[in-house]
Amino acid sequence: MIEIRDVRKSYKSFELNCSMNVLPGCITGLVGANGAGKSTTFKSILGLLAPDSGEIRIFGKDISELTIAEKEKLGVVMTDSGFSEYMTVKDIVPILNAMYHAFDKNKFLEECERFQIPLNKKLKEFSTGMRAKVKILVAISHEANLLILDEPTAGLDVIARDELLELLRDYMNNERAILISSHISSDLEGFCDDIYIIHGGKIVLHEATDALTDEYGILKLDEKQYATIERKHLLYMKKEAYGYCCLTKEKQFYAENYPDIVMEKGSIDDVLIMMERGERL
Repeated sequence: MIEIRDVRKSYKSFELNCSMNVLPGCITGLVGANGAGKSTTFKSILGLLAPDSGEIRIFGKDISELTIAEKEKLGVVMTDSGFSEYMTVKDIVPILNAMYHAFDKNKFLEECERFQIPLNKKLKEFSTGMRAKVKILVAISHEANLLILDEPTAGLDVIARDELLELLRDYMNNERAILISSHISSDLEGFCDDIYIIHGGKIVLHEATDALTDEYGILKLDEKQYATIERKHLLYMKKEAYGYCCLTKEKQFYAENYPDIVMEKGSIDDVLIMMERGERL
């Protein structure tokens, strides 16, 4: 669905250097701290930024070659874009009907009713959660095959985030794909098939989500344990008051060979923290 090859974009104090794939039938997450390069990546994919070099292909084509019909197969949510806040949902309907041949007005209105979205209320009067729901409902209202969602759950409480992710799960099938970014890693661990972690403009890790949660672990070691432990499977180390905190991708190896050490299950947050504050081994 999406192929990104060595895409670079340079600014005075930041450089994006990104390669990634989004496959049909998959939900792919792009995770990183604020300022890591998530939005720059998304804007490059959508042609809103011109990369300095590299290649971006959607549906097997260079993005500059996409037809209008193919662009209609994209559903997009960006954090800094949307309809005028002085419009109502009722105002939006004829715009969507004119923009997309496959827009399903009846289904869109049904979904608005399901999620208790008022039709005659101005968007500026909506809560953050309501605005986010409208964006998602617009993105899926025209039978898009590829959803590109930049921080769609930002600013939402846990209930609203769960509702939106459930809506997206229901929308998925083997012919569709979703690329979603978030700095709330817990949302994506139970939602995505695979995860890319971006740090300082670079993709530093790509794993199937199951592998990330099953194979990665955090070792808590005192001075003596750290001095004697086999280190070839340690990825990052961070000095702590009690000794050392270490990230590994071979959790089972250490569980079998060092049964006395303290080990915690790894998470996306653990990986991000270790990459940000730890030392690579």
